[in-house]
Amino acid sequence: MRATDHLREQAQADWTAATTHAFTDALADGTLAPQKMVGYLQQDYLFIEDFVRLLASAIAHAPSLKDAVPAAQFMGVISGPENTYFLRSLEALGAQSDAPAAPETIAFQELMREAVQSGRYEIMLSVLVVAEWVYLEWATPFEDRADDLPFWFGEWITLHCGAGFEGVVGYLRDQLDAAWNGLDEAAREEVREMFTRAVVCERAFFDAAWAGFEVTA
Repeated sequence: MRATDHLREQAQADWTAATTHAFTDALADGTLAPQKMVGYLQQDYLFIEDFVRLLASAIAHAPSLKDAVPAAQFMGVISGPENTYFLRSLEALGAQSDAPAAPETIAFQELMREAVQSGRYEIMLSVLVVAEWVYLEWATPFEDRADDLPFWFGEWITLHCGAGFEGVVGYLRDQLDAAWNGLDEAAREEVREMFTRAVVCERAFFDAAWAGFEVTA
């Protein structure tokens, strides 16, 4: 079994809850209330800065240039099309991008910062893999619906599925699988803990988004 499959198994209940969530079902159906989407986007946009720092740290700690290049290319997507998606969507929905961070947002921000501060490639990867793989898994079944939805729904789906994004997730998983092979059991347990915490954070964030984040007008 691949290390990343093993790690997902350890967090299976929360993983399933995060990847088959009522929030993403409603988003893909186009029935999600605009106010809930605004709250979700305002909070999710707060992850960009810490995510970019985490990804940059992983690039800096990659074993070789060959290992670093795919992450560097992905950085361009995060700071380009994904960043502008948030701004265009919030503008179209009549909302601002600035919002105070909710507790669920703060928890994930702190986890990303902890991963950066660890200085360890495998710890950084354990958070990055969860952050992207969860999104690939929930979005892929809805790929054929994206074109029929308002762009603030449809583009969020297409940003997280298809061959390009599958390649990103595959690369991150391969990197973590390779790193895992060189770890002793104590280090592996730390990776398991960080991976599981990231999955819990993802589920909690979707739960809070479904309940409805407070929206900043």
